[in-house]
Amino acid sequence: MRIFPAIILGMIVLCPSNRLQAEDWPGWRGPRGDGSSLEQNIPTRWSQKDNIAWKVEVPGVGYASPVVLGDAVFLVTCDEKTKERILLCLDRRTGRELWRRVVIRAPLEAIHRLNSRASSTPATDGLHVYVSFLEPSGEMVPAEVVRKRSGDLRANNAGLPVHPGNMCIAAYDLKGNRKWIARPGGYASVWGYCANPVVHGESVIINGDHDGEAYIVALNRRTGKTLWKVPRKNRIRSHCTPLIRKLNGKTQMVVAGSHSIVSYDPKDGSRHWFTVGPKGRAVASPVFAGGLFFVSTAYPSKEMLALKPDGRGDVTETHIAWRTRQSAPYVPSPIAVGDYFLAVSDGGIAICLEAKTGKRQWQQRLGKGHSAAPVTAGGLVYFVSDLGVTRVVRPGPKFELIAENPLGERSYASPAISRGQIFIRGEKHLFCIGKNSK
Repeated sequence: MRIFPAIILGMIVLCPSNRLQAEDWPGWRGPRGDGSSLEQNIPTRWSQKDNIAWKVEVPGVGYASPVVLGDAVFLVTCDEKTKERILLCLDRRTGRELWRRVVIRAPLEAIHRLNSRASSTPATDGLHVYVSFLEPSGEMVPAEVVRKRSGDLRANNAGLPVHPGNMCIAAYDLKGNRKWIARPGGYASVWGYCANPVVHGESVIINGDHDGEAYIVALNRRTGKTLWKVPRKNRIRSHCTPLIRKLNGKTQMVVAGSHSIVSYDPKDGSRHWFTVGPKGRAVASPVFAGGLFFVSTAYPSKEMLALKPDGRGDVTETHIAWRTRQSAPYVPSPIAVGDYFLAVSDGGIAICLEAKTGKRQWQQRLGKGHSAAPVTAGGLVYFVSDLGVTRVVRPGPKFELIAENPLGERSYASPAISRGQIFIRGEKHLFCIGKNSK
């Protein structure tokens, strides 16, 4: 998502045991929702012309990531001339468009310069594809009016327009037939919309943090009916995609933003534990490794925290293992690889920490702006800059740059990895990197 990068997952791992190194990429940040791929032999070097299986023009504008299922690639976009929000299905072997569906036609909402009107990454459970858009009502409300309806916002956006509307979630089968469409709640934000659907069990879960009566909602993935909906206490915009993990027999769904970090039970929305603060908004998604949840949150102060998952109630003073403000990102989600935790700030400064202790191993500039969430495969981390340059880095006690790969096109979407290839969405094109897939 540009700003926002969008998730899935609910714990869907499409990885048969006899094809351990061939995974689909079924939603935001892949099959585990944390940017990791189990595949080996992923390309590390390419250019505008070299090691490109195909490159196709993508209509409209959007910063959502591609989703890969078998021989299909799903992508969302917005045609700003017709005001259509669109779901595309492409042939993963050639990039050829197989079908497109108009999800909604609606007025264009005001957005942040790093956002788009198609920033929410779709999710698939192998039967359906779930998409998420804002459906503006056409009304314009000044930001200062919205501010009065919201919680304790730290930013003053007076004078900016806000176009409130409804969250719109829809499900399509793999042939493009709409199965259902739902509007589970209102939504208003001065920076626009991004809420990535997360598939978990029989649910599609969406974070509805916004500047108003904020909520998290779970829909029945087969019918679109609301299963549960819980209010978010502090009522401020955030775009954090929930991360779900089953730990010691207890399933936890961790969400940052709204002046807190909260672990919910995705079965019914009940709360396991929470923190008071850090105060501020969140875009980056959590990750889990080595027995800790890692979260980057709290814009504008920005801070990264590691939390122990076994608490109950208020864990602010008891379960934070470490915290740091060094190179803490707002938009790009962090990533964990083995014993290391890595992140890149929005300004392009990467950091590698010892995951267990938060001790800094190295800090290195990787260019300028970064919005995309990094991904990892084969023990390497891939950082994609806003200029479309992917830097491949080996985690460890010392900085080691493996390769630097320009695409010649700006990119704000997070990459996808599937079947030995990397899919990167640029401003105008979708690139498939690696050998042609048969």
